[in-house]
Amino acid sequence: MTPRAPAVLAVAETARLAAALIGPLRAYVARRVPADAVDDVVQDLFLRVARSNTEPTDLRAWVHAVARSAIADHFRTDARRSNREPLEETEPLPAPEPAEPVQARQVLAAWLADEVPRLPEPYAETLALTELEGLAHQEVAERLGVAKGTVKARVSRGRALLRGRLHECCAVALDARNGVLDLTPRACGC
Repeated sequence: MTPRAPAVLAVAETARLAAALIGPLRAYVARRVPADAVDDVVQDLFLRVARSNTEPTDLRAWVHAVARSAIADHFRTDARRSNREPLEETEPLPAPEPAEPVQARQVLAAWLADEVPRLPEPYAETLALTELEGLAHQEVAERLGVAKGTVKARVSRGRALLRGRLHECCAVALDARNGVLDLTPRACGC
């Protein structure tokens, strides 16, 4: 009997390991993807393993990592494919939610008009121009002689300060689109 060449032993060993792993890998994939996609994902998984030049120290852990990657790619591809498919004729969308209650908006607008000037500079001036006067960030940047990014940062920080003050003052109920539904004073009496 002649000894086998190392390449033949490696192929035989790989085939034995693949046969031992296919059952658990199939079950692993089946728990994570729809039933009609299991065969495709498992096939993709074994193609990735076969094409890889990696020699892992822990084959079982490495193959499971490749399986996680194949599953993630399946869902990414599936999502891209569904975004490209034309929309089917469906029932019309439900009517949008009713407009925000006028009284709550008026109270909040009055509160903001009083509170914005009380912010520390430069937030007060920046928010007055963007939020109360409705100027674009670029216009405010030109008027104040600062970069547009500076205006954006000031607006963000100023809003955070206002949000904190508002939460101390009132309980605000918002709808799904962050529109004001109700405003209940806590401490400020607004």
